[in-house]
Amino acid sequence: MTRSPWWRNAVVYEVYVRSFADSGGDGEGDLQGVRSRLPYLRELGVDALWLTPFYPSPLADGGYDVADYTGVDPRFGTIGDFDALVADAHAHGLRLIIDIVPNHTSDRHPWFRRALAAQPGDPARNRYVFRPGRIRPDGRMEGPPNDWPSMFGGPAWERLPDGQWYLHLYAREQPDLNWRHPDVRDAFEDVLRFWLDRGVDGFRIDVAAGLFKDPAFADLGADARHALHGRIYSRPEAHGVYRDWRRILDSYDGDRMAVGEIWTDSPGDLAKFLRPDELHQAFQFDLQLAPWSAPAFRDVIKAACAAVAPTGAAPTWVLSSHDMPRHVTRYELPPGPPGIGTARARAALLMLLALPGSAYLYQGEELGLPEVEDLPDAARQDPISRRTGGRQPGRDGCRVPIPWSGTKEPFGFSPDDGVRPWLPMPASWASLTAEAQDGDPASMLAFYRRALALRRELLDGGLPEEIEWPDAPSDASVVFRRGRLTCVVNCSDAPVRLPSGEVVLASGPCDGGLLPGDASAWIIDGEK
Repeated sequence: MTRSPWWRNAVVYEVYVRSFADSGGDGEGDLQGVRSRLPYLRELGVDALWLTPFYPSPLADGGYDVADYTGVDPRFGTIGDFDALVADAHAHGLRLIIDIVPNHTSDRHPWFRRALAAQPGDPARNRYVFRPGRIRPDGRMEGPPNDWPSMFGGPAWERLPDGQWYLHLYAREQPDLNWRHPDVRDAFEDVLRFWLDRGVDGFRIDVAAGLFKDPAFADLGADARHALHGRIYSRPEAHGVYRDWRRILDSYDGDRMAVGEIWTDSPGDLAKFLRPDELHQAFQFDLQLAPWSAPAFRDVIKAACAAVAPTGAAPTWVLSSHDMPRHVTRYELPPGPPGIGTARARAALLMLLALPGSAYLYQGEELGLPEVEDLPDAARQDPISRRTGGRQPGRDGCRVPIPWSGTKEPFGFSPDDGVRPWLPMPASWASLTAEAQDGDPASMLAFYRRALALRRELLDGGLPEEIEWPDAPSDASVVFRRGRLTCVVNCSDAPVRLPSGEVVLASGPCDGGLLPGDASAWIIDGEK
C-alpha cells in the first residue's frame, strides 16, 4: 500500500502570528508566544500549523509587505526563536508551513529603495513594474498607464515625482515585482532553500496566480470587475516558476509541500497549477464564500472535487481565514434564533472534516469566536479600510487577538494584565476564552477536540477519498458518504430523519432518529 504524504489529509491550523500569543508583554503576538501554545495545538488535534508572515515589515498590510524575506521582524522575535519553534513543533508531532509572498515586496525592501533612488530607465527599476503614464494626443500626460484597479480600492498605480508610475495590485506600499527579471526568480529560489534548510515543511504562496501580468498592459475596460483573471492573474508563465519550485521541494526529504492561494475563473485553470510537477495543493475558497444553504454546499463540494480529480491531487477546504469574516458571524444569515451562527458553525465543522483532502482551520474558530464588527475606526489598521475611506471595514475584525484566560482584556493574550493588545478585544469574550471552555464538554473547544480525534481515528481506518451521494431526506439537507462514514447536514429549521447506523458524533441532540435543524451528524454503518 502506497503511503500518502502527510499534507494530503492534514488538518492545518492557521496562526496569525501578531494575534496568537504575546510572550513579551508588548501587546503583539510573537514566535515565542506561538511556541508556548504548541501543547494546546497538539491537544486540539491538528497536524500542522501555518504561520502568517513574521518577516521584517512596516506592517502596511499585516506583514504581507515584506522588507526582508530571510529575517524575523524584531517585534516577533529572532531567527533563533524561529529555529526553536521549528524544533518544538516537530517534537510535538506538528508540521510547520510558512507564508511566502512573491507577488510584491514592501516599499522598504532594498530593491525598491534603490529603484526609487534611480532615474527612469535605470536597470535598478527593472525588478519592479514601472511604466510611463498615459499620454494624450496633444502630448500631455493624462493619467496612469491603464485602468487596472487595486484589490484594496482605487487604482493599481502610484505616480512618482519623476513622472513614472509603479504597479501595486494591493496597497501602494506593496510594489509588484517583475517576474520576467531573472534576479527575481533566482532570489526567491534562494529564499525557499533558506527556510527549507531551517526545517520548514512547506509554504503557503500568497497571490500565487498573480506573478505575471499582461506584457501589453492592456486596459480591462468592461472586464474590470473580473480583474482577478485574464490580464492580471492566472497567466501561463507562472507555471514555469512553480515547476522550478517543485524541483527544489522534491530535492528535500520529508514530503515538503506548497499550497497556493489561487483564484481562477474555472476548474480547468485551477487544475493546471496542480499538475504532478507543480504545486501540491491549491486553496479552494468556494466553501468559505458559500451561504448557509444545502444546494450551495452540494454544488461547491462537487465542483471542488471535480476540479482536482484530473490532477490526482486532493481538495482543500476552509471556512474562515485572516482575509474573511469569521463564519460564526457569516452563518447568522439567514437569521434565526440567538446562537444560530454558533450552531451552524458546529454543523459546518463536521461537514468540513468529513470531506476528502485537507482542512484548514483559522485560529480561534475552535473557540467559536465571532467577527468583531464594532472596532473603533481609530483602531483599524487594514489598508482596505484606509483606501476606501472606511466604506469597507477591512479584515481587522477577524484578526483580533485570541482570548486565552481571565475575565478581562487582554484575556491572557499578554503576560501582563495591564497590556492593551494591538487590536481591542470585546469584553463579551470572557466566556469564550480557552480557559473557560477547557473541561466543559458542551463547549465549542471540546466539540472541536472530539471531532478532530474522531476524524483521525476514521482516517486511520482507511476512509476512501471518493464521495458517494445517497438520497437526501430533504432539499435543505446534504448527505454524502465515504466508505462506512455518512455525513448529514441539515440546513433547514425542521428535523430530518437520519439514515440507519450508529451516530458517532452530532452537533445537536439526535432524538428518535431525527437530526434537528441547523445541525449535522456522522453515522457509521455496521459493516466492517
